[in-house]
Formats: sequence, structure tokens, C-alpha cells
Amino acid sequence: MSFFKRLKEKLVGSAEQEKEELLEETKESEAELEAQGEGSDDKETAQVPATEEPVYEESPVTEPVQEEIPAVESTPALIEKEVQEEEAEEEKKPSAWSITQKFKMGLAKTRNSFTSKVNDLVARYRKVDEDFFEELEDVLLQADVGFETVMELMEKLRFEVQRKNIKDTEGIQTIISEKLVEIYESGEENLTDLAMQPAGELTVILFVGVNGVGKTTTIGKLAHRLKSEGKSVLLAAGDTFRAGAIDQLQVWGDRVGCEVIKQSEGSDPAAVMYDAIRAAKNRGVDVLICDTAGRLQNKVNLMNELEKVHRVISREIPNAPHEVLLALDATTGQNALVQAQMFKEVTNVTGIVLTKLDGTAKGGIVLAIRNKLHIPVKFVGLGEKMDDLQPFDAERYVYGLFAEGLEAELKNMED
Repeated sequence: MSFFKRLKEKLVGSAEQEKEELLEETKESEAELEAQGEGSDDKETAQVPATEEPVYEESPVTEPVQEEIPAVESTPALIEKEVQEEEAEEEKKPSAWSITQKFKMGLAKTRNSFTSKVNDLVARYRKVDEDFFEELEDVLLQADVGFETVMELMEKLRFEVQRKNIKDTEGIQTIISEKLVEIYESGEENLTDLAMQPAGELTVILFVGVNGVGKTTTIGKLAHRLKSEGKSVLLAAGDTFRAGAIDQLQVWGDRVGCEVIKQSEGSDPAAVMYDAIRAAKNRGVDVLICDTAGRLQNKVNLMNELEKVHRVISREIPNAPHEVLLALDATTGQNALVQAQMFKEVTNVTGIVLTKLDGTAKGGIVLAIRNKLHIPVKFVGLGEKMDDLQPFDAERYVYGLFAEGLEAELKNMED
């Protein structure tokens, strides 16, 4: 499926599809209730002989039959109530359209900076030439897309322009959008899926990252997300070195309704993990999310501490932890890339959680991390609300960067 077809599905098609499905379900409910009503009328007529009509007035046995008849007559009210209940239930679930809008709003700062520069560039250069490509490179680099990613993108753009014999800059944003998605996905699928274990088995997720990036907040939001999916979640307070870290995790545990396994400040983090795994097994919990210390004196200490924690977890549960998620602050730009490189050297990071993406004008860091480190961004923080932690989606991300231009292009395609 092409980039535009997938994007249109997430923008328009999903909302329309939801309405159609709800309408179809409503029609089916009406038909079922009407059929039940007709059946009830026939049954009552058949069961009550004409000779027994006087008995209705005196015998209490027949009174329940009279009480059931109005229920058939109030079929429209029953239908309306059922539809209202279904609509209320659907409203609790974020639609594909609403999630796409979260990306649009969350990337507003980056879009206002990045897109305005691209628009200025397109206005100044009516033709696609080498000067245009050089200035486009600068715009992308300023958005923290990353040098390697920019070079790869420029190569793909030059090839596409030559292949399609494109002369002017009209629609260049569309081509840039398509190529950015291609670069990010690189032929891989299901990049954001967590390695959840089969039902009845414990999934262990280990969080790493320096202090101040929003790691504990992200753990709380992920726990909320997993609980809303019907999973039971337990938290382990493994950051025993930072003052207040245990209490902070406990606040989030209380907020989302998750028990927190903890020891006193300064305790051995590996001992906390051991207790947490035992507790998770005894309680039959689905997911255990483990916090870890974010500030240690040097890389050697960091490596030793994480290795010890990893060793205890894998000893109790083979092949665990099943996910090692690195929390990075998007507002730190290239410094986030440096942190990612460091943690990749000391532990087997399986995915990135990029926090505070809504607070930066340099959201291109998503592409830099993916392309340079070959680690997928599994979740992004798009706001302060509990449900603003969203699985990363390349199409929605690119839409967030070029919203107005892509919306106009989609409208032209429909016309």
C-alpha cells in the first residue's frame, strides 16, 4: 500500500469506517429486536385461548405476561439505549483519526519551524536544481534529522527527481514525505510492537535512561496503557540511588492502580528486581516494568550495575528482560543521540521511548536515532496527558511534519 493510501486511511478512512460499522451494528440490533418482538406477539397469541380471557382479571399467575408486553412496545427506546452504550464505549477508545491528530498537535513546534523554512525554500526556488538541494540539506540538518539521514534522503530525492523528470518544486513536500517514511521503515514491519509473552507468562520490560528525561513518568503512562488493554501490571522501583525516585514511582503506581515493589533508598537494585520477579510470579501478573538508576559516576559503573540487574532477571526468567526501553528527552536534540549511543554500548537496547516530542522544534531527531543506531522508536510523548504516550507511527509522524501540504495533496487526489 502506498504512503498516501495508508495516510488517508489514518486520516479519513478510519473515521468513516467507524461510523459505518456503528451504523451497521445499529441496523442489526434493530432487526434482532424487531424479530424478537414479532416472535413474542405470536407466542402470546398462541398460548392464550379465547375461552380463558376472563381468567386474566382474577389470576395472578397471568400478571407477568401482561408486564412483558410493554417491553415489546418500547423497542425504539431499547435500541436507542443500546446504541448510546456502544457510542459511549467507543468514545473511551482513541480512534485512528484522533491519534493522527495527536501527532499533528504534538509536532506543531517542529512543523512551524521546519515546514515554514521548506515553504520559503519552495517559494524562492521555482526549479529543482543543485542550489535547491543544498539549501534543503541545511533545513533538514537544522531540524536534527541527522547528517547520515540527510545524505541518504538527498540521494533518494535526486534519483526520484531524475527518474520522474521533475523540473519545478511543486509537490516536492510529497516526495520528501514518502522518502522519509521509506528511510525510517527500511522494509521492516511492526517496529513498535512490544515483545509480549504468551498468555500466562510474565513479560519483563526494563527501563533505562539518565535522570531528568521523564523516565518514571513514562513508566507510569506505559503501565496505564497496558492496563487499559486488560493486562495486569507490577512496577519495580529499581532506581534506589536518586532521592525521591522510589516515592515518585509510588505516586504513579497509586495513580494508575499498580502495586510497586520497593526497598529502602540505597538498597541493591538487583535485590529489588529479585523481589519483584518473585512477587510477579506469585500474583500471576502479566507485565513487570522495572525502573533503573539514571545517574552513576561513569560508564563502567553504569555497565556493571545494568549487567548485574540483567543477570538477576535472566536467571529467574530465561530470555528476560524481553524489552529494554531507553527513555530519551527529544528537547535535548543531538545530546539524546549521544545518550542513545552510550546506552547501546552498555546494554541491549531494543527500543527508544522519545519523551517531550511536543516540546521541541527539532523533532527530526526521531529519524537520526533510527537511521544511525538502527533502533526503532517504539513510543513518543506527545503531551502531558495520560494517553499522550503513543506508539510511534512513521506515516503519522511525517504527516505531523507536513500536515497542511499533505492535506492539500490528499484533497487534490480526491478532486
